Amino acid sequence: MNLPSFIWLWRIAAWSMGLAMTAYVLLSVTGGIMWYGRRARKPRPQWLRPLHYSLGGIFVMLLLILLSIGIIGTLGHFGTLGHSLHLPLGLSVVTLGIISAWSATQISPQRSWARPVHLGVNIILCLNLIGVGLSGWGVVQKYLP
Repeated sequence: MNLPSFIWLWRIAAWSMGLAMTAYVLLSVTGGIMWYGRRARKPRPQWLRPLHYSLGGIFVMLLLILLSIGIIGTLGHFGTLGHSLHLPLGLSVVTLGIISAWSATQISPQRSWARPVHLGVNIILCLNLIGVGLSGWGVVQKYLP
């Protein structure tokens, strides 16, 4: 096919991935501060939980943008999906991100299972983010002239 260059799409993807990883690190920091405060029985700043929730929402939106870009770009460039391990890793990151966001909304004294689920999912998410970042580097090399 004689399609226009998708380089602009990959630039959006690169920025989105960088921002998603930054958001994940900030989520880890704010979550760690909340965890430490809970363990040390120290009062939590009023702004911390809303910041953590906002960062989580931004993170999930960035993951959905990346998923859309990946599907559109790959279909536009190759005509099919599934050319590497990047697709299953990317789908797992999006799924884990959504599960993490959902489990965060469930955390309460009445649901003792929610916090360990949220933390466990985020540990797995970290590993998958590393994998999707590494596999994404190889994918991007296919598209660059």
